[in-house]
Amino acid sequence: MGLAWCLAAAFLLLLLGLSTGQRVVTVQKGPLYRVKGSHVMLWCKVSGYQGPAEQNFQWSIYLPSAPEREVQIVSTIDPSFPYAIYTQRVRSRGIYVERVQGDAVLLHITELQDRDAGVYECHTPNTDERYFGSYSAKTNLSVIADTLSASMVPQVLTRAEGEAVELTCEVSKSTTQHTHLSVGWYRLQGAGESHVEEVLTLSKDFVLRPGPSYAQRFLVGDVRLNKVGNTTYKFFLGGVQPSDRGQLYCEAAEWIEDPDETWKDISRKQTGRTSLAVMSQGRDLSVDIAAAESSLSEGDTLQLNCVVGAQKSSSRHFQVLWLLNRVEVARVDPHGVLILEEEYEERAKLGKLRAFKQSNTVYVLTIYEVGLKDNGIYHCSVSEVKAPGDFHSIQTNLSSGIQVAVKPIESRTRLSVSASTPQVVAGDALTFLCEVQGTTNPVSVRWWHLPPQHLGPRVLVATMEQDGTLSLGSVYRDGGTRGSLRLEKASSGTFTLVIPNTLDESDGGQYGCEVTEWSRGQSWTKERETAVTVSSMALGLHATLRSRIVTVRYGQSFELDCQVSAGYALEKVPVSVGWLFQPSPPTSHYHKLVQVLPNGTMNWGTAQPHFQGKAQLMKAAASFRLHIHNSVAANEGTYQCEVEVWRRNALPQGQPAATTRSNAVGIKVVLPESKLQVATKESTVEIVGGADTTIECRIMFTQNNSQFAVTWYLVRSSADATPLQIVRADYSSVLEYGSEFSLPAQKSRFLSQRVSSNVFWLQILSADSSDEGRYYCVVEEWLWLVDGWYKLGEGTSGRTTLEFKLPEHELQLEKTNHSISVREGKEMTLHCLLQGARLPTTRLSATWFRGEESSHVRPLLTFHHDGTIKYPQDSLAGRLHLRCPATGDFSLMLPSVEESDAGVYFCEVQEWQQQSEGKSWAPRALARSGYTQLTTIPPEPPVLSMICSSPPLLNFILYLPLVLILLLALGVFCWYFKFRKNNRGNITGEDQLMELQGTGGVKKT
Repeated sequence: MGLAWCLAAAFLLLLLGLSTGQRVVTVQKGPLYRVKGSHVMLWCKVSGYQGPAEQNFQWSIYLPSAPEREVQIVSTIDPSFPYAIYTQRVRSRGIYVERVQGDAVLLHITELQDRDAGVYECHTPNTDERYFGSYSAKTNLSVIADTLSASMVPQVLTRAEGEAVELTCEVSKSTTQHTHLSVGWYRLQGAGESHVEEVLTLSKDFVLRPGPSYAQRFLVGDVRLNKVGNTTYKFFLGGVQPSDRGQLYCEAAEWIEDPDETWKDISRKQTGRTSLAVMSQGRDLSVDIAAAESSLSEGDTLQLNCVVGAQKSSSRHFQVLWLLNRVEVARVDPHGVLILEEEYEERAKLGKLRAFKQSNTVYVLTIYEVGLKDNGIYHCSVSEVKAPGDFHSIQTNLSSGIQVAVKPIESRTRLSVSASTPQVVAGDALTFLCEVQGTTNPVSVRWWHLPPQHLGPRVLVATMEQDGTLSLGSVYRDGGTRGSLRLEKASSGTFTLVIPNTLDESDGGQYGCEVTEWSRGQSWTKERETAVTVSSMALGLHATLRSRIVTVRYGQSFELDCQVSAGYALEKVPVSVGWLFQPSPPTSHYHKLVQVLPNGTMNWGTAQPHFQGKAQLMKAAASFRLHIHNSVAANEGTYQCEVEVWRRNALPQGQPAATTRSNAVGIKVVLPESKLQVATKESTVEIVGGADTTIECRIMFTQNNSQFAVTWYLVRSSADATPLQIVRADYSSVLEYGSEFSLPAQKSRFLSQRVSSNVFWLQILSADSSDEGRYYCVVEEWLWLVDGWYKLGEGTSGRTTLEFKLPEHELQLEKTNHSISVREGKEMTLHCLLQGARLPTTRLSATWFRGEESSHVRPLLTFHHDGTIKYPQDSLAGRLHLRCPATGDFSLMLPSVEESDAGVYFCEVQEWQQQSEGKSWAPRALARSGYTQLTTIPPEPPVLSMICSSPPLLNFILYLPLVLILLLALGVFCWYFKFRKNNRGNITGEDQLMELQGTGGVKKT
């Protein structure tokens, strides 16, 4: 049921939002990455707005060095908007705003710089009746280095028809962001830059795409692109044709995917060019062009003949192209069928252009009623094909160019423009006069406006056609803003334009009259302009707020005076004055007290209703006064007056023409002085476990009719000396317990009681050792003053120290302090061993503590006398283990030490004894162990990491095998040399001991 109610409420809110028209400003989604030196465009649009169709936009940036400070860049409404660091770039159109439509713009940065990185904010000034929605949006722009490079060795190649060409392009990038590359090959026809033809491209999506003229050759494999290695791209063009001649180059582009999932090319690089010449195989073809007359006037007829010279021309097939300034005009195929470009097709339908095949060698182009656009150099291009319908030309030849000059028919029209009042104030009318002399031909008139220091295109105001038809520009169609514009023809050559009601300074600037004269299908246009200045109603508008006294006693009256001045007569324009108030202590914004409309109506605000019955409003000329009777504490705060003015000829509705706020004046209301005095004597109270005790808070002196709020605090004896709120009893005796004492068991033990008119007690029932510490109270004095309760002052009592007295019995723990170091990830055990004997009827509890340099001592775990273990933090339950191998042994074990475990550890052991059969257990003795300082050691790095991180060890390991190999080789060599030497000695000895056997033998001994 609850879900259904939520859905119904959400649907109702959605309908309400749709019906009220919520303004939404949207900017291009970021973060965006763009390379230094590139041309960057950021879009911004607004929807759900009210007011004029053409909205204004303001761009700002928040630099990384000062992310909270706004730096203004450019505005469509305020020429003085840019800060100094951007003024020059805006004036030189290095940065400008392009209006795509009335509610959408593009921010252009023509050459991105490193300092342009930051968060960009697009803001739209409010044109709605009330603020509702979002008026700005932000996006993040990062500037990265341009690392893209593309290179190819320039060459001059000559190939015979049918041979192949292979070119290599090296492309690389080192951008840290994820980007894609596209690599393409293009051909320039001739020496100019005008006609570029795509040959073959490897797109960013790794798809090969041939140009239109090379699609068929790509399918049969004559056009290929291969990637060899990481940076090398090889282009192959097989079976070259005469049409392939020109300049070939490689172009690489780097693409990045924006957060809106669109891809943007952030950098492009072109290589040097390779010139390719193709020699025809045994073909002869000559082309000549001639004109009957090459110097013409507007309206004359131009006839061009294209003559083809070729052997056996009657059996050959030609396709003829007519070119004007290298751009195709018309094409005649081998069948004589005429194919026209789009802009010339309409002229042909009107009978003003004709092209035909007179014979197989003569082709004619005729243009009737030539105009200035027909000026230029004409060429005739002839391509021979094997058969009609064949897409591949055998050879192509281009004629020499012929210059055709078309002279305009001169007009003798004279034009002048003037303004009746060059300087006006917003709200006044503007009247312009445009006089046309020296012609009797029909004319059309177009009025335009260029706002002051406006960098965008001129704005159309109104037009009057030859037949008197009137039309208004989109900005001026709404008669409710500037009134009903009037464009009249006073006489045959005099035209007037009247703008009844100027809006603001943007209606100043340059106004132009553009007159077009018509005759014999020709037209001549002349224009003149004049400048006017429209002063803003904010010019000189200023408000000053004063008060004779700024500190008033409770119940005293005071008056505020708002003095208004302007650079024009305020009594001639509608004026509204509003009073604003910010209570003390200040809130986030000012509250509206009251607004006096131009017709005298008073609109009271709802945030501070107590002012309505106590405030008096007065007016005298340009002075507006607010008088407050019988001031109370709620009147203390800061006051401002806000002045709004409307245009002279406009009703005071909607947004004012100008607004100003005065300076702030602070008023302080002094309350009665507090007489409160609280006893500050220090004392000590000793208690035995389980006994009740009382802490006293005594008021020494105060006023008779005051009420008191008492708050009790405890400062524990441990190192954590932060006062803890126990309980607060306000002046109505309503109790509020602190977070540390909010459990029912705690509330039942700590009771606040008012014993008499000036004595308050804090009762502690069944006190134990955990209640030890210093107790004190804070007393607040409250007094009822006409409109509510007010706090006059407060006082703090002296400390009462509560000490827990144990029976004459001691526990003995080891008091020696230790320091240990443990490597992270290893196991560690801390010992807490009770020494000596204890009574068999007692029980023990133990608590382990840890302290750090940057924080207080905090408990880790507690072993209660009933055998339960509690952890203050659930996350510690899995990491800390309490081991009790013997009675009185409470060892703390950490299975895996972490860096955050470093600190000082100690334990406390408490002995408990049951007071009598069936009674509760009471503490009998308490002991604290010595301190153990734990230091953690980072884990040992892997052997490979140790080797790599030690250059000497790495060098030793690398070079040791080499040294051993050299020593081994040296030993083998020595052994071999010695072996050879011994062999030779053995052979010589054997010769000397050789014996001759047989008769007469000789034997050497």
